[in-house]
Amino acid sequence: MDRFWTCLAGTYITECGTLLWRFALTEVNSRHTLVSPIKLVLEPQEIHTLKRTITFLLAVIVMLPLTTLGQSRSRTTKTPTRSAKAPVVDKKIEGARHLADQLKTLTRFIYILGGVAKGLEGVDDAERRNEASPAVLEQAKKNKVTVRTSIQSVREGLDQLEGEFSSSPDLRRYYTRLAGVAAGAAAAEQQAAANQFDRAGRSLLEVVNRLTDVLLEMQR
Repeated sequence: MDRFWTCLAGTYITECGTLLWRFALTEVNSRHTLVSPIKLVLEPQEIHTLKRTITFLLAVIVMLPLTTLGQSRSRTTKTPTRSAKAPVVDKKIEGARHLADQLKTLTRFIYILGGVAKGLEGVDDAERRNEASPAVLEQAKKNKVTVRTSIQSVREGLDQLEGEFSSSPDLRRYYTRLAGVAAGAAAAEQQAAANQFDRAGRSLLEVVNRLTDVLLEMQR
């Protein structure tokens, strides 16, 4: 745009300069006597052209700063960036996933506990009859600690799951059926501490049944 105005102004400046030069020569010839007088007289049409050119030049002088300012502003204007929207999390799906994770962990543990519990109770019977070796008793002691620690971890996970369902408005409707699963795991923890591993496994099976019922209700 600047190049257009510059070229157009240059054309009119050239024309205006020619007319002004001819007008100046005419004034000199009218005031001084030259050896070869030059008779240059401006025609009325040329005078009109001169006035029009001067008017145009004044308009160009006024318009050029405005045009440059507008273009500079358009260059510095920055397009506002759109902030990325955070993805919407479905609390129901997320809660069902956490519940399913606890369910898988618990069923896997119960499967392992079924075989270990019989062995631990058999060692206890052998110890009462003084038929168990010290190595067998030491290994059984370590296995009992492992089982009790595992049940404690299960109970802590169920505590967190209940807290998640009770605090979320989207999951609170399922909390009524879920409430008590951590207490069931706590009962199994106490039974394991008393070396009642078979009863502890049965208590955990009741927890599995309740978790399954909640998961089925969430799928409706």
